Amino acid sequence: MTEELNFEVYLCISKKKFEIYLLNKKNLKNVFTDEIFIEDESDTIDYNLLSNFLDKNIFKIEKLIGNFLKSILLIIENKQILNLSIGTKKINYGEKINKQYLESSLTELKDLFKLSYQNNKIMHFIINKYLIDGVNYKSFDKEIDGENIFVEVNFISIPNTLIEEISNVLAKYEIKIERLFEREYINDFFEEDTPDLSVGAFKIYSGQNYNEIGLVQKSKKKIGFFEKFFQLFS
Repeated sequence: MTEELNFEVYLCISKKKFEIYLLNKKNLKNVFTDEIFIEDESDTIDYNLLSNFLDKNIFKIEKLIGNFLKSILLIIENKQILNLSIGTKKINYGEKINKQYLESSLTELKDLFKLSYQNNKIMHFIINKYLIDGVNYKSFDKEIDGENIFVEVNFISIPNTLIEEISNVLAKYEIKIERLFEREYINDFFEEDTPDLSVGAFKIYSGQNYNEIGLVQKSKKKIGFFEKFFQLFS
């Protein structure tokens, strides 16, 4: 029987088509793919069509993996997605600027976003830049003396209502959404070297963009909120 853990299923919902991929994580090859094109290119999701698309493919995928499908990774393109950059500048009162100092600034920005957009779920949390006294630093290998620090981050988020609607369709198959990705973000990150959509999402999920802070941990081990991001500094 095929080992389920060797595979991930990616469902992509966009205004032009629905796509589904069964990705072999060992060789980064799609074992199964299917798609359906949508004549109506509005951003309104036809949930009946989505349900029919899943009816057609879920059983095929479960037969290939030799088990029931319990979760999927959702890639979405929709005009309701919010892409917002915000920044904060702090005056340093004699403290050393280090990883913990940066972590505090990032936490404040995350909390500010969640307070201001309570009806949205964060899909991607990315550091655009951090400047100390106007100098752009790419690592925090040691403590840095400086009078001020400026941090700018980018949040890509989606309305909770939209996720709930998609989740309700998936609930028919007892499938949950494990992770959310924005299609445009995947394409922009890889630019001209864009791999298959499922492979690109897998690489993002695996931490290829070191400036993205992982908000969802696959491991049950309790680790620090920014531990994944700060692997960059080791």
